[in-house]
Amino acid sequence: MFYYLTGKLVHVGDGVAVLDVGGVGYKLTVSSTTLGSLPSTSGEPTVRLYTHFSVREDAVELYGFYTLDELDTFRLLTAISGVGPKAAMSILSQLSPSALADAVAAQNVKLISRAPGVGTKTAQRIVLELSGKIVTQAAKATQAALPKTSAISDAQEALIVLGYTRAEAQSAIASIDGAESKTTEELIRLALSGMAKI
Repeated sequence: MFYYLTGKLVHVGDGVAVLDVGGVGYKLTVSSTTLGSLPSTSGEPTVRLYTHFSVREDAVELYGFYTLDELDTFRLLTAISGVGPKAAMSILSQLSPSALADAVAAQNVKLISRAPGVGTKTAQRIVLELSGKIVTQAAKATQAALPKTSAISDAQEALIVLGYTRAEAQSAIASIDGAESKTTEELIRLALSGMAKI
């Protein structure tokens, strides 16, 4: 429903930020990571927060995120059975998206289960479900170094249409030697072949 809200930051509290957007105060549930990135409310600075609107039988909530990376990670977490919005926010308050990606890559269940309300079994499920779906800092650096040709962009979009996450598509293409000189069709074929071996 809402992609982001841009407005005056009028209040921050424990897990909450309030934005005044055109005279309407929006209360957003935020993680400690987002809270730490927000400026002081002194002078009511203008802030943009990416949002996730959640409607359940017992609650209607608006979640706010300082970066798209954090929003994407939140959505990946809440797509896992047994991980609700509260648990996802608890994890993101303990670990930044990149730290969570590193923990998943290292299968560090203990680190993830340190988040309040997240037990060992849930942490194990998170590691299992998110393996290959979120990108570590090292992988992001590799992807950033990859030239953005139209063939690469088209191949990534095609893989996303086929059901892979953006992180999976980017990682698969980044692992192809000489990707910048290949056609879209070659990139898709090689990426699918590489992911089939995982």
